[in-house]
Amino acid sequence: MTTRYRVEYALKTHRRDQFIEWIKALLAVPFVIHSQPTGVFEEGGDVGGMATEAHRRYAEILKDVEGMIDDHINHQNDKHKLPSKLKLLVPSAGPFFTTLPLEAAFKYQDSKRYISSRRFVAPSFNDVRLVLNSAQVMAVTRNHELQLATFDGDVTLYDDGMSLEPSSPIIPRLIDLMRRGIMIGIVTAAGYTTPDLYHARLHGLLDAIATSPL
Repeated sequence: MTTRYRVEYALKTHRRDQFIEWIKALLAVPFVIHSQPTGVFEEGGDVGGMATEAHRRYAEILKDVEGMIDDHINHQNDKHKLPSKLKLLVPSAGPFFTTLPLEAAFKYQDSKRYISSRRFVAPSFNDVRLVLNSAQVMAVTRNHELQLATFDGDVTLYDDGMSLEPSSPIIPRLIDLMRRGIMIGIVTAAGYTTPDLYHARLHGLLDAIATSPL
């Protein structure tokens, strides 16, 4: 049964992440070239070869993006502030706090979701987001200390359509992370155009920050 949250989410206009959309567009090319959507139940050698070649091409693309992120991080630390290639291609790209092993993350997700074996559906926005999330977890747990933690708002920090109230048990935990020098990001698809509406949604945390000796 479709939940109320899914219905309302589908009816709203959401601001798409341009970095994810860009990666999705890159992955669409090998899908179009190598997918063979002929015969729903056909399982010949060509189908297996298609999946193998698509996997290789997807992994290559994400390895290249991985290198562009490394270059972007180097430009972040450059006192001359010259734009990276990634910044030129995706102007909305912000700072990266860790390197992202996208190739390894894709191979992991591909083993779980069979992205390369699909013949009718190209890699989606959610597929790319899962790869990025997996890469972030890999990066943090391998070689880096955590510098930034991001959380979805609705249905994660608070119920759908509700606010982050002062009584929420998540607030002391967020404050503790900030006290350790970890930056906190809260993501919402609300799309408000004025700051007062965001304040109303997050007032419990904002008030706690204002009174906390961070």
